[in-house]
Amino acid sequence: MFMTHRNSRLLRILRQNRWKTTSCSNDFTILGIETSCDDTGCAVIDGAGNVLGESLYSQNAIHVRYGGVNPFIAHELHREHIETAVTEALSTAKIKIKDIDAVAVTVKPGLLLSLQVGVQYAKYICMEYNKPIIPVHHMEAHALVARIYHNLPFPFIVLLISGGHCLLCLVQDVNQFLLLGESLDNAPGEILDKVARRMKLKNIKEYSQLAGGKAVEEAAKKANNSQQFQFPLPLNRNRDCNFSFSGLKDSLVRKLIKKEKEHGITGDCLIPEYNDLCASFQIALAEHLGHRLERAIIFCEEKNLINPNNKNIVVSGGVACNDFIFKSMQFVAGKSGYSCYRPPPKVCTDNGIMIAWNGVEKLKKSYQIQYDLPLSEIDPIAPLGKSLIHEVKCANIPVKVTKLTNLL
Repeated sequence: MFMTHRNSRLLRILRQNRWKTTSCSNDFTILGIETSCDDTGCAVIDGAGNVLGESLYSQNAIHVRYGGVNPFIAHELHREHIETAVTEALSTAKIKIKDIDAVAVTVKPGLLLSLQVGVQYAKYICMEYNKPIIPVHHMEAHALVARIYHNLPFPFIVLLISGGHCLLCLVQDVNQFLLLGESLDNAPGEILDKVARRMKLKNIKEYSQLAGGKAVEEAAKKANNSQQFQFPLPLNRNRDCNFSFSGLKDSLVRKLIKKEKEHGITGDCLIPEYNDLCASFQIALAEHLGHRLERAIIFCEEKNLINPNNKNIVVSGGVACNDFIFKSMQFVAGKSGYSCYRPPPKVCTDNGIMIAWNGVEKLKKSYQIQYDLPLSEIDPIAPLGKSLIHEVKCANIPVKVTKLTNLL
């Protein structure tokens, strides 16, 4: 196989295992490609975690019209933007594609058609320029990207909350994840979008171009009485770390219908109490997240899975951009003596930076570096790590919910 001098050097270093030493060289660059859902993201990062260039083509404004992500439209837009996105990231980084050392690309989980666009383009680059390719698990990338910005040694607890996922896990290493809990139905971001749509928030001019979750957050800031509406605590009797959000949504709809009847609301009009309802709902969602997070903390400590000298929690994913929810998790974490971190908001949502960084982390440990990536490795529904969900349930840990009303 023909091999460039640059990649010959890279493989030689890998064989010498220099990446595993604390003094390893950071003189390499990774191109990251993310197309798992509805954003085409690319970034170039060096071995020290410096973001040299990035680009992001968001499809949010288009999918808002459909009330959610349309997989076929997302696929076509990825195909339209992928080459431009890669070119822009490389141009900003002032580096030519032949000079990058490897390509990291999301292969799971996500929308099948969207994933295929990114993987096929990454394969094209690697074949054309003889580069190694690094497959990336989307949720692992979300979990690890905070390490660019914060000193976070392993292990640490991570809460991943987005429009497609809600997971609690313990991150033991770059490729070692212990799953503690997951959503039994919908993801929090999905529920927030549905709530915003049912409440007709898009009919308010200032919210018309916002994603549903952001609209709920902004409306909640204007509440006069955040305690006006009461919601049940989901899975209160289930002593595990799983999540359920559909009941919260159904409860909101019932309250909304009642108020609409009281006020004689029809058509596109909103109930007068919509700000208060958003605030009450947001508090209920945060209390549910915090309740499960507290149990995860206790479980990890009882099983000696956490270093008592490094008690850290990461909150990541699109819903982590919600400041109230993040502050709530900080409050819950602080009760147990934990520090709580999140990546910068633009890196919480899907992006190329987190994929490139995952490539950096894996390359430093010589993990999953390959010269071919079969399309069969694309997995739209992929679990995260080893499941300890049953063990958490068997631990039968009682936890009293932490009230978060006063944080709004």
